[in-house]
Amino acid sequence: MAQLTALDAQFLHFETATNVANIAGLAILDGDLNRSDLQALLEQRLPHVAALRRKLAPVPLGLDHPYWIREDDLDLDYHVREIGLPPPGDDRQLAEQVSRLHARRLDRGRPLWEIYLIHGLADGRMGLYTKIHHAAVDGVGGADVLAALLDLSPTPAPPPDGEPEPDEPAPSRTAMVGRALTRLAANPAQAVRFAARAVPHLDEIPVVSKVPGVELVSGLARRVAGAGDAPGLPALPAPRTPFSGPISAHRRFAFVSLPLEEIKEVRKAFGVTVNDVVMAVCAGALRQWLAAHGGVPDRPLVAGVPFSVREVGEARRGNQVTIMTAPLAVHVEDPVQRLEEVRVSMQRIKDRFSLAPARWLREFSESMPAALMGLASRSAFGLVGQTSPPINVAISNVPGPQFPLYVCGARLLTHYPVSVITDVSGGVNITCFSYDGSLDVGVVTDRTMIPDAWEITGRLRDALDELRNEAFRIGP
Repeated sequence: MAQLTALDAQFLHFETATNVANIAGLAILDGDLNRSDLQALLEQRLPHVAALRRKLAPVPLGLDHPYWIREDDLDLDYHVREIGLPPPGDDRQLAEQVSRLHARRLDRGRPLWEIYLIHGLADGRMGLYTKIHHAAVDGVGGADVLAALLDLSPTPAPPPDGEPEPDEPAPSRTAMVGRALTRLAANPAQAVRFAARAVPHLDEIPVVSKVPGVELVSGLARRVAGAGDAPGLPALPAPRTPFSGPISAHRRFAFVSLPLEEIKEVRKAFGVTVNDVVMAVCAGALRQWLAAHGGVPDRPLVAGVPFSVREVGEARRGNQVTIMTAPLAVHVEDPVQRLEEVRVSMQRIKDRFSLAPARWLREFSESMPAALMGLASRSAFGLVGQTSPPINVAISNVPGPQFPLYVCGARLLTHYPVSVITDVSGGVNITCFSYDGSLDVGVVTDRTMIPDAWEITGRLRDALDELRNEAFRIGP
């Protein structure tokens, strides 16, 4: 038994009919995977993956954050499902099916995950779509869940050594209420401590950072606290775009694989990082899309970039993530200058982050009374989304293994992330995962804002070609 952290609970509370906190992945496998074999593999490994064997236990009257309790009667026939695509089983059909699956909320009365085997793909391939709630895992924890299904060879490895970590018994309803009242009494003091700690970091917090004078106040507070000067962060307002504002309940999904070697060619030619190239490719693709759909704004987009704040050796429980905002230079026509502006802005964030990891999101969540968090979260999301969303697009780049992996003997060809869009973060999410020589990119959009997500994936390829042409021009 473990209680959800305040940040974990936030991912439950902000969900509405349109904002859904599912994080997922679409694996493409070489060969046909048998459902019974996959269930047998899960039976073997589930005891060692806590996120897949626990469900929510709410506190009476919603006075506190829910608890995770062990599900002793896990129904794998419910959690592991099979569907088939009609001929010809092409990528667009697959993406359309994933779009529908991803928009559905998970049943909170069960462990918060589902797996779909998708048959009927062309060329003898198979799809494996895995979905889990963001309250259960962050990006690091989600990788652990996926790793539970994967092997280094076609022959599945034996069960992990040792006994799984035992679960503590769930508290009684009376104990839950008692703990909730104790926490409620401590909340005013927590809020005061958060306010004191937050002042030096106000310029890191979306919405707040846009208030005039915040950067000056934050810098002064850091100097008074003896933290010294820290790199300033740009406080640009997010321009309005066709994908800004409240989203609908419907999603579009598309995917593309880009050769990692080509990205490294650009990295080497311009002396930047792989992540800089990825961000610049996303900027180029979005610039092209905006030029074809209403015009390019005269200032940068604001990208939300997730960062893990999990410390080395820290247990992988709960969400340990924050989000930083970075200008995305879509307004710059020259691709090399665009890459340089991306490099500068990302370096500034890294320098700032290295001095003091941004924990404001977790600390802010902890300062709020649990009983009010649900209403406050939904109200804030609705208000900010309708008035002045602080972010245009969410972009994430996750490094992965550069060797082949297998699921029940079937080789994993590609793995495309399928992530979250919200009223606040905008109607586009571009998440990248590097695996076995390729950068696998999953694009999620709001269907009413961007009906054809494939248009963005095609422009990602064009934007990389644009940078490679410039790299060839300057030579080795």
